[in-house]
Amino acid sequence: MSKELASQSVEQLAPLLKKGEISPVDITNSVLDRAEATQETINSHIEIYREDALKEAEKAEKEISSGQYRGMFHGIPMAIKDIIYMKDKVTTMGSKIHKDFVSDHDATVVSKLKEAGVVFTGKLSLHEYAWGVTNNNPHYGAVRNPWDTNKIPGGSSGGSGAALASDATIASLGTDTAGSIRIPSSACGTVGLKQTYGRVSKYGVYPLAWTLDHVGPMTKTVKDAAGLLQIIAGFDKKDPTSINVPVDDYVGAVTGNVKDLVIGVNEDFFFKGVDSGVEKLVRNGIQKLVDQGAKVQEVKIPSLQYSDWAELITSLSEASAIHHSDLQSRPQDFGSDIRLLFELGELPSAVDYLQAQQVRRQLKQDFQKAFNKVDVIMAPTLPVLPNNIGEDFAYLNGEKVDVIDNIIRFMGPENLTGLPALSVPCGLSQGLPVGMQIIGPAFQEGRILNAGYAFEKTAPMQGKKPELR
Repeated sequence: MSKELASQSVEQLAPLLKKGEISPVDITNSVLDRAEATQETINSHIEIYREDALKEAEKAEKEISSGQYRGMFHGIPMAIKDIIYMKDKVTTMGSKIHKDFVSDHDATVVSKLKEAGVVFTGKLSLHEYAWGVTNNNPHYGAVRNPWDTNKIPGGSSGGSGAALASDATIASLGTDTAGSIRIPSSACGTVGLKQTYGRVSKYGVYPLAWTLDHVGPMTKTVKDAAGLLQIIAGFDKKDPTSINVPVDDYVGAVTGNVKDLVIGVNEDFFFKGVDSGVEKLVRNGIQKLVDQGAKVQEVKIPSLQYSDWAELITSLSEASAIHHSDLQSRPQDFGSDIRLLFELGELPSAVDYLQAQQVRRQLKQDFQKAFNKVDVIMAPTLPVLPNNIGEDFAYLNGEKVDVIDNIIRFMGPENLTGLPALSVPCGLSQGLPVGMQIIGPAFQEGRILNAGYAFEKTAPMQGKKPELR
């Protein structure tokens, strides 16, 4: 029974918790046991909070049994990416430089989750300073993909994706600057949501690139992502990038009705240079929504051809500015891969950066024109399957291609525009998960969640899970 509890989703566990049919303590023990049992194989955690988590679980059990049920996530055990501050806990950022950093305050998202009654079970591994896509961390070791432990889990929130796929957490939070929520969600066969820029506070989350960063849900199901967004969304005066718009009923929006939904497909960018196995699954996924009454229309977004360059210049420049002082005084304490990126970030000129922002403005306008014609845009999350740990190439239809360039290729446009994007599992190719990305207009998270739910109901994964013991 213990292992079975850890394998459940929030939407399965919450009604049983509310009725008192299962205990937060039992679920938490199950998750902690699973986290400890898989740590040597998967290495998803940087720290596990067994003692503290069980105390929180006992508190949640007393509250629920006395009629003080707080909602869907009350008593749910959850580990989060170790770039999100928790008061009096070490937050390493996956780095050597911050290996002993202890925050004196909670991130806003942590405060909101505490108010919702979440039980925190630990901190999850990441690519150093969230600046990479493999989660091959030189300081804390590589995180391994539960579907094939020779493969990367994706990054930078690879610990979150791998923990979810191996049932070492029920839900998680990741961060996304150039796909770092959606990449591991695709690679690990889980759900990841990068909501609209400004929808969720980043206060207390260590930055990678100020104008591109997002923090958002990583979960086992779409409804779980909706429920988690419901908790963490909202204006926060502590975050200067937070936008004061009403928070929608995301859980209520997830009905599964996609009749007359107009799906945009962009062939020139999002279906160009895609591995055939990935492409087949994603196109089949779109067809499954058409079978439910959705319609497909091709859309043109001309400025996408410049998005790779604009995202690279923006992220390199902003990340290097954040780490400039440490790069000058202690360069040897960075991993070699990210040290090179920070050094490269010193090279773009002010002209380069400002031209990149002009591309960004045009990209927003082009997406808006597309959304005047369609409700959502669907595409592969990643054009390639996860590569082997330690290798800098992946295979695209049998040809070796650069890992970083290809893994972030379909990610950057959504970070540049700040538009919401959801990755949902759409099946297995060569035994590895493939994700389908659903992009929507600004602040229309409910729309993309509902489309994702309608697809999820078709059981694209056919109940398959990693064969970990």
